[in-house]
Amino acid sequence: MLDYFSYGSNMNSISLRAKGVEALASCPACLRGWRLHFNVRHFFRHEGGVGNIEFTGVPSDYVLGVLHRCTDEALVLLDAAEAYGYGYDRIFVEVETSDAGKKLHRAATYVGMPSFIDNSCLPTRRYLNILTAGAKEAGLASGYIDALKKTKVQEQIVYPPFSPPLGDFPLFGAESLAKNPCCTALAGYVFDMSGATDRHTYLKQFFGGRDMTLFHLQRMDCSKGDECVEDIAAARYNASQRAYLNTYLHEYSFEYRYAGKLDIKTGNLL
Repeated sequence: MLDYFSYGSNMNSISLRAKGVEALASCPACLRGWRLHFNVRHFFRHEGGVGNIEFTGVPSDYVLGVLHRCTDEALVLLDAAEAYGYGYDRIFVEVETSDAGKKLHRAATYVGMPSFIDNSCLPTRRYLNILTAGAKEAGLASGYIDALKKTKVQEQIVYPPFSPPLGDFPLFGAESLAKNPCCTALAGYVFDMSGATDRHTYLKQFFGGRDMTLFHLQRMDCSKGDECVEDIAAARYNASQRAYLNTYLHEYSFEYRYAGKLDIKTGNLL
C-alpha cells in the first residue's frame, strides 16, 4: 500500500479521480517544518503557478493536506500527473494525523523541480477553488481554508472566440490522429506539437495522438466528474466549459502549430 500526502489539487477527490486514482481511505494530515507556495510554473501560462512545498525546519511552519491510502499501482499515475522527474520530484516525508495521539506516517509527496520554480507566479482562482473544495471535503482547519481563499490570484486572461487560421488544412479522424504522435486535438481542432518548446516535451507523451478535451474538462473547478465522451462528440458544453476550452484553444495555438480539424464524432477521446 502507498501513503500519499496531497497538499494541492489532489486533496480534492474529484480531481484525484480525474487522474485515475481512487483513494482507499483519506484523512487530514499536517506536515510540520514546511511552507506552502504556488511557485511551480504551469505548462500553460494562463494557469499561473501551482502548489509547492518548501522545507524550512521551523517548528511553527506547517502545511495541511490530505493523507491518501492508495494501492501501489497509484504511484505510476501520480508520477505521471505530477510530471515526476520533470516538473516535480517525489520525496518521502513524515506527516502527522490526529489518530492514535498524533501518529506519524511516512508518505510520498511532490516538490517542485528548480527549473519549474518561478517565485513571481500566482495561482488561478480555478486552482484555488479546487484546493478549497478539497480542504473542506477533508475537514481541514477553517482558518487554513480561509487563508487559501485569501491568496492573491493571477488576473484572468479573457480571449475572443477562437478562430483557426485561414488555409487548406486536413480533417483528422480517430485513426489519422492516433497515427500522428506529434499531433493533439482539443474541442474539434488539431495542433502539431513537433515544434513546441522544451518545456512541453513532457506533454508530448500524454497529448500526442489524442483528443484532450475530456482531460481539460475534468480539471475545471466546477467539474463533478461526470463529463462524458458522448457530450463531447455532440459538442454539448455549458457556458463555463465553452469559455475554458476557448482559453485553452488560444493557448494551444500559442504553444503549438494549428494543423486542422478533428471529426469529433469519430475522434479518440480520453
